[in-house]
Amino acid sequence: MDKSLRYISISHKTASVTQREAYHIPEEEKSDLVTRICADFTDISGLLLLVTCNRTEIYFESDTTSATVLRDFLIDLKARKSSAESKKLFNYGNEIEDTVQHLLRVTSGLVSSVLGDAEIVHQIKKSYQFSIAHKLQGSLLERAMQTVFKSHKRISNETHFRDGTTSVAYKSLKVIGERFDKTSYKSKKILFIGAGDIVRQLFKYNAKFNFNNIYIGNRTEEKAKVLSKLHHSKVFSWDKVLTNDFQDFDVIISAASNCPQLIKKVPNRDEKVLLIDLAIPCNIDKTLGQKENIMFYDLDAISVDLKETKAKRFTAIGEVTKILTEELEAYKEWLQEAPLRALLAEYKIIVHQKVVQYFDANAHLGYKINDQLSVFGKVNNIANQNYQRWLNFPVQGIQVLAGATYQFDF
Repeated sequence: MDKSLRYISISHKTASVTQREAYHIPEEEKSDLVTRICADFTDISGLLLLVTCNRTEIYFESDTTSATVLRDFLIDLKARKSSAESKKLFNYGNEIEDTVQHLLRVTSGLVSSVLGDAEIVHQIKKSYQFSIAHKLQGSLLERAMQTVFKSHKRISNETHFRDGTTSVAYKSLKVIGERFDKTSYKSKKILFIGAGDIVRQLFKYNAKFNFNNIYIGNRTEEKAKVLSKLHHSKVFSWDKVLTNDFQDFDVIISAASNCPQLIKKVPNRDEKVLLIDLAIPCNIDKTLGQKENIMFYDLDAISVDLKETKAKRFTAIGEVTKILTEELEAYKEWLQEAPLRALLAEYKIIVHQKVVQYFDANAHLGYKINDQLSVFGKVNNIANQNYQRWLNFPVQGIQVLAGATYQFDF
């Protein structure tokens, strides 16, 4: 097989939040980026774009385009200045096995900022749907995704690696309880900024915390109204967000997409204010965290493993690794059999033709291939049965079968 499955990756493992910001791909820019990549690199037949708060990765199926070439393309496009230092921020791979192994480790949660984070699986599914919509799933990539989903199911069913909730949304809400007095924290005035996946998760997990004084602000007010009605919260004007008119909020959790430096000031007050920035690029000016009355968390700070799940997940790492190794081996077997499958597909056509010739030659027995649809069904069944049987034949045997004379008993 001439094609290879390759990848490039910048993540929390190799770069800080500030460094990752430059390579974040907003939702509205994804289609344009993919279109441009495919136009510039015409040998790319499959592509998966994975963008989360902690990583930007591109998996692609190509004949000649290498991972380093695509990495440099992305650096030039997003950072507008390629350098040795910027290249060091990326991991990459050009071999199919290395790429699939990396993909499995990412989607399993083994290399997530929160060990075992299951949210990555939902994000990879969404990314794959995007690939399918753009007809960029590719055969190598498609099989890799089947391997990913099978591994995820096995990890969930066979290990304790998925036990506990460890999303950044959950942990952000938990920080509120940790940073404020236990007797009054549930009534703290809270503002969610944005209306994407993270904010929806905040509302979802609030069922466990029961904060009862929540506001939501978003560029598209209609989305804010829908979420506020669904979760019995209040809408906060986007104009006030833009002017940083935050009144007397105790907590601001910001996750608005593509809004760098959205929050540059908060009102001066004696009470502590908790700012949590879950966005890439960052929404909140980091220098605000230097003020005495402000408690500031960015994604790197909020993504610390929860103590109650950390030990259990660490003990399951060996089991998870074993599952990933087994599924990677299954993928490699599938890859090794690719030439054989191609050969069998050709011989299936030959068998089909021979069966048709047989019926034509024996039309005097009452078989009329143009009139009887049932005969077509028999032809296909014979070809398929031989195809399945040949999967267990050595290649030399298949080559002999190609020229064989067939007798059929109906």
